[in-house]
Amino acid sequence: MPSQSLQTLINEVFKEIKDVGEDASIYSIHLFQGVMDLPPLYFHASLEEQWDEEEEPEEIDTMLKVVSAAYHQYLDVFSKVKVEELSPHLSCDHHIELEVLLPPVSVIYSFSTHESETLWAYISENLDKGLIRPSSSSTGATVFLVKKNDSGLSLCVDYPKLYYFTRKNRYPFPPMNQLLIVFDGYNIFSQIDLHGAYNILRIKEGHEHLTSFRTKYVSY
Repeated sequence: MPSQSLQTLINEVFKEIKDVGEDASIYSIHLFQGVMDLPPLYFHASLEEQWDEEEEPEEIDTMLKVVSAAYHQYLDVFSKVKVEELSPHLSCDHHIELEVLLPPVSVIYSFSTHESETLWAYISENLDKGLIRPSSSSTGATVFLVKKNDSGLSLCVDYPKLYYFTRKNRYPFPPMNQLLIVFDGYNIFSQIDLHGAYNILRIKEGHEHLTSFRTKYVSY
């Protein structure tokens, strides 16, 4: 942890940002890296390194036009191609520590013909993308379908038993009113909608079996 207080750290960092007239929003990850003692995450330094041969040049050109120049170094996170892929393992992979050896196995709900077709379509699509894989885990969560606003069906994985037996994190965290200080003096903010946010952060290797879900076909 840094020796300076959070208040002092925020004041000094954002004073420097304001002095040079830069966009403060792109510095938030580095600010809280120092507060929470986490290793910073860096993107590729050049646009050429961010794209492989499968990327469409048209997509890159479009994003260069619609994404603010201040965020071009993060251009790959706006890719409609990469959002369909499983993210690489990083130092911040999500790990799950349990109070017990394994949480109890959940039940498998009955589905109608239409619901079964929706379930299988979801499984097939995500197997093809590499986002899920068949599992032989000794535990597994329940899945069910809920209606969307467009009258379609959305699959949900129900993890209450996993949540209940997960060891709760008790690390210190800055109070919300202290975090809001970083916005002092700013009037324009950027809002980014994370599509498929659950696929952005990987589960730590060796912990994947704890997130398995059970269907009438097989566990995944």
